Amino acid sequence: MKYIYTVLLAVVLTPLIFTNFSQATGLISNENEGKSVSISGKVTSLDGETIPFANILVLGTVKGTYTNLDGSFQIFDLPDGDYSIKISAVGFKSFTKEVNVTLGQLNKLDLVFEEIGVEMPQITVIADKDRIFSRVPGSVSYIDQKELKALNPISGNEAIRRSPGVHVVDEEGVGMRVNIGIRGLDPDRSRSVLVMEDGIPVALAPYGEPEMYYSPAIDRMTGVEILKGSGQVLYGPQTIGGVVNYITANPPQEEEGAVKIQTGEGGYFSGMVSYGNTFGNTGIAVNLLKKRADQVGYVGFDITDFNTKLLFNINPKSSLGVKLGIYNETSDATYIGLTQTMFDAGNEDFTRMAPNDRLDVRRYSLSFSHQYDFNKNVRLKTTAFGYTTTRNWNRQDFTRNTNSNNPPANWTGVTWGDTAVPGGAVFMRNSTGNRDRQFEVAGLEPRLEIDYDLFGAKNELIVGTRFLYERAYEQRVNGTKVGVQSGNLVEDEIRTGYALSGYVQNKINVTDKLLLSAGLRFENFDYERDINRRSFPGIGVRDTVLMAGNAITEIIPGIGFNYKPTQVISVFGGAHRGFAPPRVKDAISNVGEIYQLDAEKSWNYELGLRTDINNWIFVEMTGFFMDFSNQIIPVSESSGGLGTGLVNGGATNHKGIEGAVVFDLSRVIGMKKTKLMYDFNAAYVNASFSEDRFLEEVNISGNRTPYAPQFFINSAFTLETQSGFGARLNGNFVASQFTDELNTVASSSSGEIGQIPSYFVMDAVLNYNVAKWNTNFNLTVKNLTDERYISNRRPQGIRLGLPRFVTAGFEFRF
Repeated sequence: MKYIYTVLLAVVLTPLIFTNFSQATGLISNENEGKSVSISGKVTSLDGETIPFANILVLGTVKGTYTNLDGSFQIFDLPDGDYSIKISAVGFKSFTKEVNVTLGQLNKLDLVFEEIGVEMPQITVIADKDRIFSRVPGSVSYIDQKELKALNPISGNEAIRRSPGVHVVDEEGVGMRVNIGIRGLDPDRSRSVLVMEDGIPVALAPYGEPEMYYSPAIDRMTGVEILKGSGQVLYGPQTIGGVVNYITANPPQEEEGAVKIQTGEGGYFSGMVSYGNTFGNTGIAVNLLKKRADQVGYVGFDITDFNTKLLFNINPKSSLGVKLGIYNETSDATYIGLTQTMFDAGNEDFTRMAPNDRLDVRRYSLSFSHQYDFNKNVRLKTTAFGYTTTRNWNRQDFTRNTNSNNPPANWTGVTWGDTAVPGGAVFMRNSTGNRDRQFEVAGLEPRLEIDYDLFGAKNELIVGTRFLYERAYEQRVNGTKVGVQSGNLVEDEIRTGYALSGYVQNKINVTDKLLLSAGLRFENFDYERDINRRSFPGIGVRDTVLMAGNAITEIIPGIGFNYKPTQVISVFGGAHRGFAPPRVKDAISNVGEIYQLDAEKSWNYELGLRTDINNWIFVEMTGFFMDFSNQIIPVSESSGGLGTGLVNGGATNHKGIEGAVVFDLSRVIGMKKTKLMYDFNAAYVNASFSEDRFLEEVNISGNRTPYAPQFFINSAFTLETQSGFGARLNGNFVASQFTDELNTVASSSSGEIGQIPSYFVMDAVLNYNVAKWNTNFNLTVKNLTDERYISNRRPQGIRLGLPRFVTAGFEFRF
């Protein structure tokens, strides 16, 4: 604890000392000193509320700024002439205003925003007006549409890495299976993270099987929210690592649309058509995405993704949103990876060792969201949702030469690796394991939001409840030939869960400078496992009737604060209970034995600050401490294990510091027609076992937890010119990481165990915007230096990061 107190104290004091010292010594001077103010003013709402961080843009130039916390702004050194300025902010209608600058005359503008009349009644983890983070009591990130366009990502992993403290592990290079680890938590299948789209969970089964075998396509997103602080108590069931919420486009007020095409090596193609408009009281937003490739990295794939939103303005107090999604994926994804000898040889990096492996994912989703405004201070939001996910994976069987170099009886004649090294060769078998799974999820969540005054202080109260049903059908069919989808049914079971949640959170503005937040969440999960067919040791496969169930209940508290000692500094912090229910097939054994397994629990603390120094440098730093009494680690094929069950991880501590800095270099050096930004986010994480525990007669206390690099950094230079040319150079550094609890350095011959060396990868994006054509052209290079690096040793062998990959495309907007 002494360490974390020191870190947290440094987080709070360092920027304060730096700011005061720099201003006193002149190290940081006012970059606008000596410049003439061309346009100034103040932005407010119709109710007179000041609007901080509204975006002010001088169209046709790179000049622009954000309003200060009091709603004021200044734009400097505009040549004489007529200009159009565009004013925009989340939750308000954007508008333009014509202004004239003559002989440096000061134009004082009082700009008044009108709130958007009807918005899609959906749940977001960061309130619209809080996305500027001036009032958020906790660590959050918001990756907006502008940032997504600058990245031009082929994978959502590229966007999520832009959040401090978030480690994302590539599996196949194109982000179809996202693996997110927050603050040192194991990233495998994002099990410790609640992933949502427009406020609705997207995991296979949010409680009983939270794996992310389906990931929302980043191509159709307008933003990504990431919440790591105490505000997680509003969401569930996962409150350990954080919340990732993908945001899709809402129906626009006026007609708009786009066609986006991207092509690249390996037969890569991505095409998306989107359209939106409002007709009377009805708004619509629809998009169709088609992505495919013959081979990018390890995989070829074909994805069709259709989504539509409808917004019905029933009356001035009531609005209804409807969202429909259809997703279909066929890919040759596989679990098998390179052996160490294959990696060392270096000539088989992206060889398809099991070319007949095939994964089919089909997902259908439908949701309804309704909002009723009793008055401007009381709102009832109700969400009803349901989705089904079918995940059938046909994978060729294989054996390793661990004990013998004799190939199996059903050997295909194909061998990978080196038979001279025990465990260094793979014999491919002429048989198949079909892992067929189907999931059903349905939920209903009413939420009441009340703004009220108590003893002269403004309060925001949120009270809600959620009922969720989930069911999983799982079968394993062993085929006697490679690639066949029929065969012997060896496993057949049904897992069912019913969850009831309730939550309450109140924010109180104690003063203009201090906001306090307190919340409480109740979780009850009742689950059952029905086993109809399985293999019994010494008997073989038999039909059976094994049924068992259990229930788990937890109370999850959380508190937070946000304190603004000055107009440019915001200090925040909080504490909350981390909670993650056990997977059903881990809590009940294959023979129906109930393990009485508790949920995974932790106490999570954070303290940090945000500051905007002299309007050209933004800093956010957060110290954190996560204390697990017993971290539960699933034994699954995706995590490199065999079968199901648990590793009793014991007590672990996750402590460290994360931060982000954004520099507006163009303001510092006085660039008038060019905007140059530099930013970086970094994290230091010490995630380790904190109590004595012996494995193979070795005490692992003090060892780092698997897949938890101590350092990782993401940074970018972004250039934007008045002529329409833009460029982005992005860098991502990940320090070395261990893959097992023993912290084994040397690689096993199979490649599944061993240290993963550090790596640094650069991406580059060039774009040119032709305003008169409403078109943007781009050239994107991923892994610019063609760095060869290990990204993963899971599930079953070494996987390399994506090699240099070049794409080109355009977007036409209408």
